[in-house]
Amino acid sequence: MPVFLLLKNSLCCLIFQKRIKMPDRQLFTKHIIGMTAFSAVYWLGVTALTVIMSGSISYPANVFLMAGVIFGLLILIYNFTLRKTVTYRNVVFNIPRIAAFTAVSVFISGFGIMQRDTWYTQSYINSVPVVEHNTHQIEYNDDTGIYTITSSTEDFKILHLTDIHIGGSIYSYSKDLKALKACYAEIEHTHPDLVIVTGDMSFPLGIMSLSLNNTAPVGQFAAFMRNTGIPWAFTYGNHDTEMLASAGKQELNDVYKSLSFKTSGNLLYPYKQPDVTGRNNQLIELRNADGSLNTGLFMIDSNAYTGEGINVYDYIHDDQVDWYAGEVRRMEAEAGHTVNSFCFFHIPLQEYLTATKLYMEGSDEVKHFFGENPGDHGGITNDTVCCSDYPSKLFDTALELGSTTGFFCGHDHYNNASLEYKGIRLTYGMSIDYLAMPGIERETKQRGAELITIHADSSWDVEQIPLTSIT
Repeated sequence: MPVFLLLKNSLCCLIFQKRIKMPDRQLFTKHIIGMTAFSAVYWLGVTALTVIMSGSISYPANVFLMAGVIFGLLILIYNFTLRKTVTYRNVVFNIPRIAAFTAVSVFISGFGIMQRDTWYTQSYINSVPVVEHNTHQIEYNDDTGIYTITSSTEDFKILHLTDIHIGGSIYSYSKDLKALKACYAEIEHTHPDLVIVTGDMSFPLGIMSLSLNNTAPVGQFAAFMRNTGIPWAFTYGNHDTEMLASAGKQELNDVYKSLSFKTSGNLLYPYKQPDVTGRNNQLIELRNADGSLNTGLFMIDSNAYTGEGINVYDYIHDDQVDWYAGEVRRMEAEAGHTVNSFCFFHIPLQEYLTATKLYMEGSDEVKHFFGENPGDHGGITNDTVCCSDYPSKLFDTALELGSTTGFFCGHDHYNNASLEYKGIRLTYGMSIDYLAMPGIERETKQRGAELITIHADSSWDVEQIPLTSIT
C-alpha cells in the first residue's frame, strides 16, 4: 500500500508539473524529495519495529493500522502548514463546523472501534498448559438439556470463580492479563474437577473498559479454559450483556452454544433450556461411580436490570423457582430420598442482606464461617449487600423442599463472607476483578476463589482460596 501511494503521488506530481506553471520548481522538488524520504523512513521504521517486537505482538495488522492513522494525521498537519504558507488568505476555518464534524466522527469511529473483536491476550492464552485433573464421565441429554457428571473419585472438587470482568480492549489488556493469570493460579493450585463462574465474565461497559464487545472476551475465556482441560459452567451476570454491547442476549446465547460441549469438550452449556425467565437456567447432575444421585448443581440466571431506572437490579422470577422446584422433586422421586443440591447465581438474594444484618447484631440465628462483607472499606455495613429491591421466593422454596444446602453468588466485589441462615449456607465468592471497580486493581484481600469439596455421601465443605495465599 505505501509503495502504491508513492507511485500514485509521483505520477500526479508529474501531471501537475506539465499542466501548471510552477512558481518555484526548486522548492517543489525539495518538497517532493522530503515527502518521499519521510514516508520511506517512517514505514521502514514501522516495519522494522514490528519485526523486532513480533514475539510480543499478537496482531501486527493492528500496529500498521495505528501507524497509518498517525501517518495520515502527520501528513494532514503538514499539508495545512504548507497551504497556510502558500495561500493563507484563501484558507478560512469554520471552527464550530470543524468541532461538530470532529465530534461526530470521533463518536461514530469510536463506537465502531469499541465494538470490534480484539484478542490482545491471545499470546498468553496460547501458552496456557493443561492442568492435571481427574477424568470423569460427562454426558449430555439432548431431550432434557441436563449434563450428568459421573464421578470417578470419592471427593469431587468445584472451584467457584466470580466477576472476572474481561474488558477485551487495548486499554484493559494489562488488567485482562492479570485476571486470566489469577484464574489460572487458582485452578493450578486447586486442581478442581469442575469450575463454576457466577457471572460478569466480560465487561462491555465502554466508559470503564473502552470496549463494547462481549463476544471476544467470551471466546478468550472459553479458549483459556479449553487449554486448561477443566470442565466448566457459568451463570450470566448483569454486565455480560449491557445495553450497548456488540451482542445481545440471543446472539451471546448462540456464541456460547457454538463453544459448548460438542465443540470444546469442556464447556457445559445447555443446547436446550427450560422455557422460563432468563438464560442458562440449567441443572448439572453429579452422580457417584455407581450411578446414584449425589448432588444437583443449579445454575440460575438472576437476570440483569428491570429497566425501571439506572442499576435497578432484577431478581430470580417465580417461573424460574417453579422450574427449580420441579427438578428437585424429580430428583427426589428418582432417588427415593431428598437429594442435596446447590444454587449458583450472580446477584445475591435479599436473604443475604437479612443474614448480614442479623450477624452485625450478634444474633444466634446466623452462623459465621469465614470472610467479611466490607463494602467500601468501611467495615461490614448493611447497605453494601447489593441485592434486588424485589423479593424472590427461591429461599423460602428451598427451605420448604429441604434439598438445597448452599447458595453461591458474586456481584459485590468486596463481599466474601459465608453465613448460614436457617440451615442454608449463603456464600459470597471472592472476586477476580481488576477492572470494574475504581482502584480495585491495587486491592488484594478480596481477590480469590472458593473450593467446594463434595463427598460421596453428599456432605460437603467449602474453603476460601485467597490469591495472596498462593502467589
